[in-house]
This record gives sequence, structure tokens and C-alpha cells, in this order.
Amino acid sequence: MPEDTRFELQFFESLYAREKKDHRVVEILGHLYTQNGKIDEGLRMDRRLVRMRPEDPLANYNLACSLALKGRRREALQCLRQAVDLGYRDFGWMKKDTDLKSLHGYEPFEDFLLQLNPEV
Repeated sequence: MPEDTRFELQFFESLYAREKKDHRVVEILGHLYTQNGKIDEGLRMDRRLVRMRPEDPLANYNLACSLALKGRRREALQCLRQAVDLGYRDFGWMKKDTDLKSLHGYEPFEDFLLQLNPEV
């Protein structure tokens, strides 16, 4: 892990220890964990963020990404559906997001993308 990333991660972990209810800290920490290959920790933060902000489409999308990284395709697709229901609209990114790689070729995901936008 690069030194600047290590510092950032330590900083946000210490901030989280004091500010567990700050959704911004939870979101950033989840991203940092995932970015640094700490997928389980990232998943934990993404779940927490969705509990804190259940109506946030991006929080639901990020949870889907963490679940997909864990190979939990069915759950990931459920979260993607929830994100879309809440207003997530970047379908082109959804198709090429490497966090969702485990969903590529997964028929329910491919069907979902076609339903959203036949041109994707």
C-alpha cells in the first residue's frame, strides 16, 4: 500500500473511531478499504452506509460493487436494482465498472442492463 494511502486510511480510521455516525467518513473509509484490497472491510462500511442512508442511490450502488467483488452476484444485482429504483442512472458506467466484473456474462445482470437501456 502506498505511503500516502496508508496515511489516508489511518486518518479516516481514527476519524471513524470518533465519528461513527458521520456518513461522509463511512463512505470515504469504505472506498479506501476497497481501493486498498480490503474488500471485507469495505463491504462492512458499505453495509453501514446503506443502513445510515437507505435512500441514497450511490450508497446502494457501492454496496452492489462490494458484493460483486466478493462474488455475491445475486445480492449485488438486488442492490443495483435498488440503486436504480432510487435514481441511479449512469448505466454506461455500470456496464464497464471493473468492480462489477463478476457480473459480466451473468445472464440476470445482462438482462437487467438491457431493460435499463437497450443501447448499453
